[in-house]
Amino acid sequence: MEQPQQNNRHIKLAIGLLVFAAILLGKIFYIQVVDKSYRQEAIANAMVYESINPTRGVIYDRNHEILVGNKVAYNIMVTPREVQEFDTLALARALEVEPAWIAQKLAEYERDRRRIGFQSVVMMRHVPAEIYIRFEEIKFKFPGFKGQVSSIRDYPINAGGNLLGYVSEVNQAYIDKDPENYRPGDFAGRTGLELAREKDLRGEKGYHVFLRNARNQIEGAYNDGADDKEAIPGKDIVTTIDASLQQYGQELMAGKVGSVVAIEPGSGEILALISSPSIDVNVLADFGNNYKALVSDPYKPLMDRAVQSAYPPGSVFKLVNGLIGLQEGVLKPSDLHPCNRGYYYTKTRKLGCHAHRSPINLEEAVMMSCNAYFCYVLKDILENDKYGSIQEAFDQWNAYVHSFGFGEKLGSDFPSELSGTIPTSAYYDKLYGRRGWRFQTIVSLSIGQGEIGVTPLHIANLCATVANRGFYYIPHIVKDSEGVEIDPKYHEKHYTMVDPEHFEKVIPGMWRAVNGGPSSGGTAWRAAVPGLDLCGKTGTAQNPRGDDNSVFICFAPKDDPKIAIAVYVENGGFGASVAAPIASLMVEKYLTGQVKRTEMDREVRQKDLMHKVKKD
Repeated sequence: MEQPQQNNRHIKLAIGLLVFAAILLGKIFYIQVVDKSYRQEAIANAMVYESINPTRGVIYDRNHEILVGNKVAYNIMVTPREVQEFDTLALARALEVEPAWIAQKLAEYERDRRRIGFQSVVMMRHVPAEIYIRFEEIKFKFPGFKGQVSSIRDYPINAGGNLLGYVSEVNQAYIDKDPENYRPGDFAGRTGLELAREKDLRGEKGYHVFLRNARNQIEGAYNDGADDKEAIPGKDIVTTIDASLQQYGQELMAGKVGSVVAIEPGSGEILALISSPSIDVNVLADFGNNYKALVSDPYKPLMDRAVQSAYPPGSVFKLVNGLIGLQEGVLKPSDLHPCNRGYYYTKTRKLGCHAHRSPINLEEAVMMSCNAYFCYVLKDILENDKYGSIQEAFDQWNAYVHSFGFGEKLGSDFPSELSGTIPTSAYYDKLYGRRGWRFQTIVSLSIGQGEIGVTPLHIANLCATVANRGFYYIPHIVKDSEGVEIDPKYHEKHYTMVDPEHFEKVIPGMWRAVNGGPSSGGTAWRAAVPGLDLCGKTGTAQNPRGDDNSVFICFAPKDDPKIAIAVYVENGGFGASVAAPIASLMVEKYLTGQVKRTEMDREVRQKDLMHKVKKD
């Protein structure tokens, strides 16, 4: 009886094995024939992707001169997991490095092998061409090592180091923010235009696909290169900058701390954006090796003072108070106010002024930059009977000032722009108590001092607004071009709360300040350029850290403005002494194409004020 039962068990076992084998074979058939994913995964594990970095977009000036281009660079790459035993001494001789340095680099890669995997990393960057050629001839002796031809930034014109910005290798934090577009060894714009237009300039990566065998050796191109992807070059950027004007302005600002901003009033396009001391473009090309020196420089060349420094505007702000007074109806151009070397705002305290004839009207007050006159103007604005309190009047004044773009970021396409500061009634209520302040408490606002902080970009925009008789376009440095469109907001007019007719009442004083001659009392007669009809306003801003700051704004020609410019020089003294000549020379250069006043040019270039600036 046992034999049949034993046979049944054998039969059942055989059937079970057959069923199991059928299931197994079916699964194998499904994996290998029906479902392609496993096969593709296996192929993917054997495939090696080698990135092709795109050529970065070129940056042009408004006249299509190249500001930033590209040039060939040579790198030595290593794929650590493909490195085999090699002659370290021979490789070191070829690359002109110490053998210990190569050993150290390979040890670093070994410690980081999990992150690197089978990636190729840059071992030596920007090696000389002769070293690269020498290595290419013998690289077959060093498995895992290879050469790479790439491009780096090139600067044909030494103009605009700060505004152009620099490109540097991304760190892990940068990669984590955008892992789809960046990996170790990639470069990205970190400041200036390179940062602002990174998405346009960087282009799109490509890649070569290679097949790797079981011994992790590259056998050749996968699918005969059919799956390779070409890199797409970055888009070219056309800026609003005039390279010649930018370069000339930098030369004039050498030996001085401050900035220059020039704007085309009819478009808001920035013609020059200068910060001094500036970054030499030759430093940008190898920024990594120069970074420590730049950071430790006490004059802070990495700071773009044109948009990142908040200064008191000084007397150029008198134009704003005068325009508000006209709009509010508390000032007429014919109104006369006295000045006895200043304005007594209490019985014993006086806000001083330089000597000039008295009394004077609005046009003369602008021409002579009279402090006392504009103290009377602000007093009348804040003590206007139509307002129930000084807080209400001051809040209206604040609204007017903001309509000129002060106290907020203008919205430029340049990164890191500061908003500056314009005080509010709430600020003074908190500081002095609601009944603890009045006009006499804040009299310094009359002349652009006190709690007012503005950037040179704000001041240049004020000049463009006056030139336009009451409106401005948001200042910007990128133009519409093929493949690159700028935000439509840069084509929109922004009107102040002051009617256009009132601007015509302050411009004659600006014209006389420059063109009235030394006997007129005008503060900027040295800035006159025959035939250019230049209109200007000087400013001397108090500076608690040393000599006064020199400020000047001007535009030209008077009735068809092509350029509006602001110059701010730290520790420069009177506005007419340093800032006005610089602005005047730049206007002459831009409008006529040359500078005939060679003596003034030489005088400005020879003036070195760096020793006066208190270093941090």
